[in-house]
Amino acid sequence: MILVAHDDEERRSVLASRLNRRFGADYDVRAEPSSAAGLSVLSRLAEDGRDVCLVIAGQHAEHTDGAGFLAASHGLHPAAKRALLVGRGEWRSGHPAVRAMLLGQIDGYLFDPWQPEERWLYLPVSELLVDWAQTQAPLFEAFHVVGDQWEARSHEIRDALGRVGVPFGFSSPDSEQGRRMLREHGQDGERLPVVVPGAPGSAAVVQPDVAELASMLGLPTGFATEACDVAIVGAGPAGLAAAVYAASEGLRTVVIDMSLPGGQAGTSSLIRNYLGFPRGISGENLANRAAEQAWLFGADLVLGRPATGLRTEAARHVVQVGDDEVVARAVIIACGVDWRRLGVPALEELRGAGVFYGAAGAEAVAVAGEDVFVVGAGNSAGQAAVHLARWASTVTILVRGPALAASMSDYLITVIEQIPAITVRLHTEIIDGRGDERLEEVELRDRRSGATEVVPAAAVFVMIGAQPRTDWLGDTVRRDEQGYVVTGHDLLAGGVPLPEWPLVRPPWLLETSTPGVFAVGDVRHGSIKRVATAVGTGSMAVQLIHQYLSEPHAPA
Repeated sequence: MILVAHDDEERRSVLASRLNRRFGADYDVRAEPSSAAGLSVLSRLAEDGRDVCLVIAGQHAEHTDGAGFLAASHGLHPAAKRALLVGRGEWRSGHPAVRAMLLGQIDGYLFDPWQPEERWLYLPVSELLVDWAQTQAPLFEAFHVVGDQWEARSHEIRDALGRVGVPFGFSSPDSEQGRRMLREHGQDGERLPVVVPGAPGSAAVVQPDVAELASMLGLPTGFATEACDVAIVGAGPAGLAAAVYAASEGLRTVVIDMSLPGGQAGTSSLIRNYLGFPRGISGENLANRAAEQAWLFGADLVLGRPATGLRTEAARHVVQVGDDEVVARAVIIACGVDWRRLGVPALEELRGAGVFYGAAGAEAVAVAGEDVFVVGAGNSAGQAAVHLARWASTVTILVRGPALAASMSDYLITVIEQIPAITVRLHTEIIDGRGDERLEEVELRDRRSGATEVVPAAAVFVMIGAQPRTDWLGDTVRRDEQGYVVTGHDLLAGGVPLPEWPLVRPPWLLETSTPGVFAVGDVRHGSIKRVATAVGTGSMAVQLIHQYLSEPHAPA
């Protein structure tokens, strides 16, 4: 159901009529004259078990403001999306919609008047309905995964499918549905997980690796060419931005990634401060849009295949990918970073069985009503905590330092402070964990007093630090002590290039110690860990490649 609450009879009637005309075939549309009447209807619908997908409120509903009514509606229908009607021209910083969006009390807004309707009414309402549908059990399953809930490989497959937005189902091997699907596909359940395609007659795949899963999704895993102008290693925001600009400017472009598109950003439930998306955008959605954009400009993607080496031969660069290789005139290293490990043996043994590095989205529903912990103080940790709080009973953010402000955006801190289910514990670290087959409790230590405490825990989501994925580079390019790729002015000593630099000119801003090889995004030494920064350096590298390829020594 779509519910409209507005105290202006004419606006309420017109809005309900327009919504019913476009969405009435699939949704009931109901209009109420006040917030009190709206809450009464929502209460009855909750008692009857009826789904409400969208609640729309006028800005000044009777007895309370529209934002307050929408905040109250959340307690009755937590999954329902909420939109506030905003008068055109009311773009002041103190507008109720600004604070409501900041605090997560509304999911979006509609301009009033909303003409032309196709742009200002039907499009935003459709987007909100899509967001709601993604929180529901899928009506169609492209795949069904049979496996143990708290098993590492099952988690990795669910996470991968979720990151590319593929609707899938999941069942345990001892459930009725799980037993039936295993039996129908000739599996005895000894080797799990089993992935069953939804297409009739398709064969089940047992314990697929990333490349096999990518193939099942119809994504490319092999090379369409042995030579290109630009080889990009990494399909996170930096690599995909580079691919879009390189391919759109006529460069033959190949993108190689060990996993699926998105990188660390692809696991973010909602990125609120990325330019051009006022309601925010999920990392999954952003990554998929960028990958499609690169593909439509002609870039070739090779997914589920890690780069294993890089060498230079006769001014050309050869990227090794297992037994395959691609020869490029220029290379962009955009392979990103991994979350740093906690270094607690007991917790490492439970990885995927209650201990997760990133990937809060895939497991959020599984921890409904449970006590969970998020380790980290950056934006990714904050976004994960907000997302998990929709399902978990309690979410505790563990921070080793004295405050969140040093590493987390102010808007996100404000949101966290307003969510009762979230607690922030400063000066705290995890030192141990216990559980029989899955995580059951963790031991915490106060870094100031040394006091320890054992508390129940269904899951721990770790989002701390970073480890660059650069071992495959060997000595081809200079790296710092932590493994980040050194570029630009950091290759100078007293304004003079380091001895290994072979050219008369100094290295350009994003250029590594090997001319024609550039590094962008989080993998670069001294980088700013923000999605917008990664996208900016990715696009900037393409301009530098044009300059490099125009030089006399560059490969033709």
